[in-house]
Amino acid sequence: MADIVISEFMDQAAIDDVLAGRDVLYDDTLVDNPKALRDALGDARALIVRNRTQVDGSLLDAAPRLRTIGRLGVGLDNIDLDACRARNVSVHPATGANDAAVAEYVITAAMVLMRGAWQGADAVRAGDWPRMAMIGREIAGKRLGLVGFGGIARQTAFRALALGMEVAAFDPYLAVDDPAWKDVLNLPLGELVQTADVLSLHVPFTDETHHLIDRETLAGMKHDAVLINAARGGVVDEVAVAEALRGGRLGGAAFDVFECEPVSADSGRHFDGLENLLLTPHIAGVTVESNVRVSRVTALNVLADLG
Repeated sequence: MADIVISEFMDQAAIDDVLAGRDVLYDDTLVDNPKALRDALGDARALIVRNRTQVDGSLLDAAPRLRTIGRLGVGLDNIDLDACRARNVSVHPATGANDAAVAEYVITAAMVLMRGAWQGADAVRAGDWPRMAMIGREIAGKRLGLVGFGGIARQTAFRALALGMEVAAFDPYLAVDDPAWKDVLNLPLGELVQTADVLSLHVPFTDETHHLIDRETLAGMKHDAVLINAARGGVVDEVAVAEALRGGRLGGAAFDVFECEPVSADSGRHFDGLENLLLTPHIAGVTVESNVRVSRVTALNVLADLG
């Protein structure tokens, strides 16, 4: 049986190069076949996953020789860290490897929603000429508010500043004299929410951040503000956002992550008919280039543990 099991998609070149000579089972269908995954882990010392493989106590029990888990990404909410610690299994996220991809996603979503010029393709094809309806706003001179100011948020800030935006952030865990605050306003969460033209979330999902953006928070935002969540599902009350968009109390929203993933026809019903909404399938951090970086970093992390 394999020494290294990979249950979700990964760059093949990283496997062929970094993991050359190792006993590897790469099968990205294992994430949807829990029994096959458990069977494959019988002798494995390493498991490599993305965000869909649920690494809990029962899965770890099926892998008695497991020593390390490589996470193709940075979020760890699909991995039971306490269960891993109890079994002396190390966990390695690919910190920093997809920061640029997510930052570009946030900036792109902000520009698309603020400008509003790309949602009229069907009308133009139909022979309409909706020029007045599609006159949008520029992002230069607008305030980007970042909730959380870690690596991805800082990459987003760098790009926003280059485009002429004013950038402010809230992060109670970052010292006020940290050099990262240079050129970025350090604001309380309430003031940030109330003054941002674009509000982008960059926090993990925890008890503290569950529905951090709820009806009350949304009521304090500018009525034409844009909300972007490429962090974690559950940080935003999606139903409340849909209601705010329908009621004209929010200018637009972009979601790359959701409370229920993958979104089903039922769980996504509250989004029906909303034109000022962008939905993507947890892909903000995945580009051709970032997949190469993330895969290589993860493979190297795993090898360092296995020796």
